[in-house]
Amino acid sequence: MNVAQSRILRRAGLAASLGLAAMLLSGCSIDNSVLRFGWPSGITPQAERMRELWTWSVIAALFMGVIVWGLTFWVVIFHRKKKDSPEFPRQTAYNVPLELFYTAVPFVIIAVLFYFTVVVQNYVHEKKDDPNVVVDVTAYQWNWKFGYRSIDLREGGAKYDGVDVAAQAAAERPAEEQEVHGNLVPGPINGKSKNDLSYLHYDKIETVGSSNEIPILVLPTGKRIEFQLASADVIHAFWVPEFLFKRDVMPNPKENHSDNVFQISEIEKEGAFVGRCAEMCGTYHAMMNFEVRAVSPEKFAKYVELRKPADEGGRALTTAEALNEIGESPVATSTHPFNTERTYRQATDVLQGEYQ
Repeated sequence: MNVAQSRILRRAGLAASLGLAAMLLSGCSIDNSVLRFGWPSGITPQAERMRELWTWSVIAALFMGVIVWGLTFWVVIFHRKKKDSPEFPRQTAYNVPLELFYTAVPFVIIAVLFYFTVVVQNYVHEKKDDPNVVVDVTAYQWNWKFGYRSIDLREGGAKYDGVDVAAQAAAERPAEEQEVHGNLVPGPINGKSKNDLSYLHYDKIETVGSSNEIPILVLPTGKRIEFQLASADVIHAFWVPEFLFKRDVMPNPKENHSDNVFQISEIEKEGAFVGRCAEMCGTYHAMMNFEVRAVSPEKFAKYVELRKPADEGGRALTTAEALNEIGESPVATSTHPFNTERTYRQATDVLQGEYQ
């Protein structure tokens, strides 16, 4: 290699190093719109860990890309056959050390990425005993029902058991067996009827969405929260973009071998965050939205007291009324309701009017 080629390579290497350094130093927390590479900014520690894995994976890929493309152009430019020379450039076929090197390097890269992926995945899937809030999430075509199964804010107050015992017992009564030709036939789902909904949870404080109202799931910041997911019909998916991951919501989770429970260690900031169904579930799938409203623990405690049934010392206010009482918007601010009635034909009528 002559002096000119060496100088060009040094300059190319310096430019690549400076570019990488600029990316790394563009933000102390490495959380900015450039280094997120299209991901939103998360609001939980789990989301932050996943975003960091994504950021460093992309940076590693870009770094390897610079090396590969640099070597490719170096070979094309400096080792091509010269017009005025009958000689081919020096050939390096069967260079065993080099071939071993570029065979081993991809395995090392994959092993490193696999290791960090497993570490982050284990952190995201970690479950701890006695979370502060346990939320029941029930998905159905095409809306959501949220209930508080238990609440323990650990500030001197007693743990609140939110299970609606009567409703739960009624739902868990054995469904009637089918009778075929005078013989009792067990149902198709482990002996249960296909219409059996005993696996669903029922709570005393619930929020149910409708075509006119987006369901708002009120949660406290700074507290560990557990979500227990189940579907009343087809497969749905629980997705809050700022959580940076989604979870499938299955009917009969146990029979479908589905891990329907996950936790977040805390929500780090207050605000309103849209939630969506991320699994194609039918006609109005795209309209199946909800909102997570993150409030301070003090506001959340007051909200729960307002929602408690009257026989438990509460005022049994609706979600909207209780939100208004704690100084929050009584309606969703991150999304708006859609009409999900099957008989709704306004769009069809408008189109027919245009063509008449």
